[in-house]
Amino acid sequence: MKKIMVLGAAMCVALAFTSCKSSESAYRKAYDKAQAQDAALANNNNNNTETTTTDTDVPVVTPLEKKSADQTAVVDNNDNIAVRHENVNYESGEALKAYSVVIGSFSIKANADDLLARLQRAGYKASIASADIAGTTTYRVISATADTKSEAASSRNAIRGTQFNPKGDAWILAK
Repeated sequence: MKKIMVLGAAMCVALAFTSCKSSESAYRKAYDKAQAQDAALANNNNNNTETTTTDTDVPVVTPLEKKSADQTAVVDNNDNIAVRHENVNYESGEALKAYSVVIGSFSIKANADDLLARLQRAGYKASIASADIAGTTTYRVISATADTKSEAASSRNAIRGTQFNPKGDAWILAK
């Protein structure tokens, strides 16, 4: 039975290779077509002895200015920073400014107070704000507050990965 199966498979492979053979005539037709296109293009170029150039024919390229590495500056694009807008009420801690870095949200105020105390012992000017989310009071623990979005982004980046925000899920709240 094995011999018949091997012999049958060999016959199928042999038929597959012989039936897919390209013919020389197909290559010849493609070659002739390419030669005809080249000849037609050469004729068009010879007949058009008068050529005109317009402004659209020549691409406009701005010249590059070479600067040394000490003259370049890296600029952060703070316009792309995601900010969440919520109506919050100040509860305790540092007074809130326009942008705040939220590192924790709790439904139980005692849990928020615990994180606030740990942040303040570590030297952060932290605070708590409350928000009414779908009929439930949620306490937002804020590690830093700033007047500008870029200052808040710097504070958020600084606290990410610390013991207070090990997952790096801090976000910016705009009031």
